[in-house]
Amino acid sequence: MFDRTMGTPKKRGRARSLGVVALAACTGLVLSACGSTKDTVSSDGGGDGTGKVGVILPLLTSPFWQSYNDYVPKMAKSEGVDALKTVNSNSDPSQQITDINNQLNQGVKGLVVAPLDSAAIEAGLDQAERKGVPVVAVDVAPEKGKVAMVVRANNVAYGEQACDYLGKHITSGKVVQIMGDLASVNGRDRSEAFRACVKEKFPKLKVLEIPAKWESDAAASKLDTLLNANPDIKGIYMQAGGVYLAPTLQTLKSKGMLKKTGEAGHIAIVSNDGIPQEFDAIRKGEIDATVSQPADLYAKYGMYYIKAAMAGKTFKPGPTDHDSEIVKLPSGILEDQLPAPLVTKENVDDPNLWGNSVG
Repeated sequence: MFDRTMGTPKKRGRARSLGVVALAACTGLVLSACGSTKDTVSSDGGGDGTGKVGVILPLLTSPFWQSYNDYVPKMAKSEGVDALKTVNSNSDPSQQITDINNQLNQGVKGLVVAPLDSAAIEAGLDQAERKGVPVVAVDVAPEKGKVAMVVRANNVAYGEQACDYLGKHITSGKVVQIMGDLASVNGRDRSEAFRACVKEKFPKLKVLEIPAKWESDAAASKLDTLLNANPDIKGIYMQAGGVYLAPTLQTLKSKGMLKKTGEAGHIAIVSNDGIPQEFDAIRKGEIDATVSQPADLYAKYGMYYIKAAMAGKTFKPGPTDHDSEIVKLPSGILEDQLPAPLVTKENVDDPNLWGNSVG
């Protein structure tokens, strides 16, 4: 999502080369936490990793976050985490700070939060730090504040993958990116990456932009206006399929512009989320591709890292044992960048994709 919805697929060769480097660096060291989730060290002795954990959602109006919400109790159980019933901040950053404070007042020993606003979340993180409660951020990296880990995917790669797909299928003309909330690092990363990639690799494409703040109504009305002025659009990048897929398809359909792949006048569409609805749209030929943002792994490793943090364990940058890489952000925060593959008609039925395992 942000997505408030909203990683890059790791290339096997690169992952192997990184693993060689990491192995060389770790030779002779014991429990040095060279990026692997199996190799951890305790920063202060820590506790035993037990206690109630609060889980705060950004919204529940998107199928992506509905799926994440469904995964939370399952992954909490599998990771041995005592998670409370999830709390929905309902797209309100100020409400999210209140939700954090309410959870802290209930005596939670850990928090897993999907921030709505990269900057505003600092107030809640500071409250948690003052009470000695570790926090794991999911999907969005905070600009400031202390978190034990960010569980996320590479959102720059999201924009680049969408750009590469459209650029290879459209030789010239206008393409639209329906952007997320630019108050979120996810919205900024996806927007800037798509824009920069088109400029560098596909200069014959002209990018038109719709700031939609992860809001379906805004996406629909602004796309309608844009299409009235630009009926010759050839491509669309939706930064959050969970909130933009339905209004985009409905808008195109109402204008007689929803043509299936292979038909004359088809508008190439790349989405972002990996929800079942996007997969169905790919099978029908209504859209061409989507980036599968790992809702299941967000829940799984959100639980894994909060349990580790509650036990006082820490991690270092490097490749992990689950096909991802922990990186240090400019802020000094660590982020586990989980894989997020591009899904097209060639691999849309892959049973390993989480979007094929939910209703």
